[in-house]
Amino acid sequence: MSIEPLTHGPGRVRGPEELRRIAEWGAGQLAGATAQQVVRWAAETFGRNLVIACSMAADTIVPHLFAQRIPGVDVLFLQTGFHFAETLGTRDALAHSLDITLVEALPRLTVDEQEATWGPRLFEHDPAKCCMIRKVEPINRELGSYEAWVTGLKRVDNPLRAHSGLVEWDEAHQMVKINPIVAWTDEQVREYADRHSIPVNWLLDEGYPSIGCEPCTRPVAPGEDPRSGRWAGHAKTECGLHQLPGVEETR
Repeated sequence: MSIEPLTHGPGRVRGPEELRRIAEWGAGQLAGATAQQVVRWAAETFGRNLVIACSMAADTIVPHLFAQRIPGVDVLFLQTGFHFAETLGTRDALAHSLDITLVEALPRLTVDEQEATWGPRLFEHDPAKCCMIRKVEPINRELGSYEAWVTGLKRVDNPLRAHSGLVEWDEAHQMVKINPIVAWTDEQVREYADRHSIPVNWLLDEGYPSIGCEPCTRPVAPGEDPRSGRWAGHAKTECGLHQLPGVEETR
């Protein structure tokens, strides 16, 4: 039988227009703010009605920033069924070290059911469909029960993210999107993690600057684009969670 996952958020209180105004105010008033200032505003504005999406790579510092302001804050992890063991280990270590509530977003189909429906190794012959089934649809379902979501996006990640703001209106999800470390460098992220003893994915030190599902991620050689190890051989660098409407990917 297929999995029929439940959503975990508290449910939205404010409508799209009010949330849009909040996003526009935040984008204007917090331009140039520090990550800590953005976190303080987000905590005061949304409380438990926000969720942090965490890939369990270096973005584990974001739950740390928020757990100090919102004890028990919801941290959303996409359980795709294809993760590295190191990613699952990072998830478990983070859940044990911080005052957070781990929320796992599950696809409606198990891996076996997906293969029975779409054939084996869908991630090879149609990675966009695989990402839609195992990432995009599950997170869309979860985000619908929150007013804001928080990410670990950084402008240095790739050109598609170069113009991301600290606070944005997410038209696709009709909610506020908050990127508190968007202006940070990779070095700043690791320094913060080391200073506060925050678990980060061990693969980061093994040549994996960007970590996704195991079948679709390879190590990156020095000098390569940090995301070139994602979906190698395909004209794809984003799973679809953060891709802007009307913006096409190019390698």
